[in-house]
Amino acid sequence: MTAKNLQIATVGGGCFWCTEAVFQEVKGVEKVVSGYSGGQVPGKPTYREICSGLTGHAEVIQITFDANVVSFETILIIFMTTHDPTTLNQQGADKGTQYRSVIFYHTEDQKQIAEAVLEALSEYYKASIVTEITELEVFYDAEDEHQNYYRTHPTQGYCSFVITPKLAKLRQLHADKLK
Repeated sequence: MTAKNLQIATVGGGCFWCTEAVFQEVKGVEKVVSGYSGGQVPGKPTYREICSGLTGHAEVIQITFDANVVSFETILIIFMTTHDPTTLNQQGADKGTQYRSVIFYHTEDQKQIAEAVLEALSEYYKASIVTEITELEVFYDAEDEHQNYYRTHPTQGYCSFVITPKLAKLRQLHADKLK
């Protein structure tokens, strides 16, 4: 058996409950943690502070994945095709910089792959992709009640009406990449 090649990806595509639920389904993903990144306010922010839009942080997820099973490129393709990367600071009804589309790279190699993926996918969208590619400075875990949210609350209204359709899209587009 081959040793695992664990790597980390950090992305934000609107509400972290949605992106967390998507990546918990992907083969090779070992762990998904909801959190915050990209803001100017020092110290660990709270969900309430993030929702104010005043911290500059985005709702993000940090994905620990086995690169022997799923590549960083595939992680980004799944990310880019399960949210709308063409709406600035908005995903559906969620509006504000905390809901921006962003890839936080951990290495120069990740930065180059992110740039190539965005370039390659740009022809598939009518509008321009507005996803930021930014170096990760710090990642803060979100509060416990935001972890595994969809799995804990699958019948909650937001989950039923927003996350369940995203998961259906994931299954349609990337069935061969799922657990």
